[in-house]
Amino acid sequence: MIAARLPTLTAAIAPVAVGTACALAVGGFRVGPSLAALLGALAIQVGANFANDVFDYEKGADTDERLGPPRAVHLGLLTGAEMRRGMFVAFGVAMAAGVYLTASAGPVVVVIGIASILAAIAYTAGPFPLGYNGLGDLFVLIFFGFVAVCGTTFVQAGYVPALSWWAAVPAGALATAILVVNNLRDLETDARAGKRTLAVRFGRRSALMEYYGLFAAAYVVPMGLVLTGRLGAWALLPLLTVPAALALARAVARERGAPMNRLLFGTARLELVFGLLFAVGIALGATR
Repeated sequence: MIAARLPTLTAAIAPVAVGTACALAVGGFRVGPSLAALLGALAIQVGANFANDVFDYEKGADTDERLGPPRAVHLGLLTGAEMRRGMFVAFGVAMAAGVYLTASAGPVVVVIGIASILAAIAYTAGPFPLGYNGLGDLFVLIFFGFVAVCGTTFVQAGYVPALSWWAAVPAGALATAILVVNNLRDLETDARAGKRTLAVRFGRRSALMEYYGLFAAAYVVPMGLVLTGRLGAWALLPLLTVPAALALARAVARERGAPMNRLLFGTARLELVFGLLFAVGIALGATR
């Protein structure tokens, strides 16, 4: 349960909700594929969290100086072998969901599933781990935004409407913002471990600008969709979370070290609430 990092699973739930709302907006909603997409997304993220737990420890990124939430392998609660077995079980669950979705939506699901699992492992494993070479932010944006939202719509509607591409931006941006807080918190320890995140490469100020930019992108999209007539005013529901976003932005600029764990979980909650409100707004504000 510790290694699964339950508070961060909002990064899997929100994009599936948004993608399902997009399918509903174009008349393609289907319950079975929607639930299978959610199961697959959750399983892949849990598998990725298990992989991060064991590989970060083996690469020396998780030490007694760690400021983040507890890691199971580092604390000796699980061995590396046990964590690897858990990782394979999680990815096995994702593959089972993928078999159903392939039968329902076609072989393109196989490509999406394999790419997602490989990216989850490659984030911290292999000769060129993405998270250690400044590519983590880009891959989170792609897979927790565009792949998750557009893939969820595709397995239900059979195609990806333009609405899904636009709706994927806030989902991916807020998921990436969670990672930015994580990297800001671990800036110094990551640098000592040779983990070259964007925060390490370009510094704290640059990471803060990224965090603010990701928030701005998330809020601009619903307003743009309404102003261009793609969605009705219901799509502005996510703006209800603006006060929470502003409070987080101020706190992230102020806090350092372990207190940023609270802000990491706060950003994760923001993504979930924003995503659910956006999903409701898309469903109610669709202009067919």
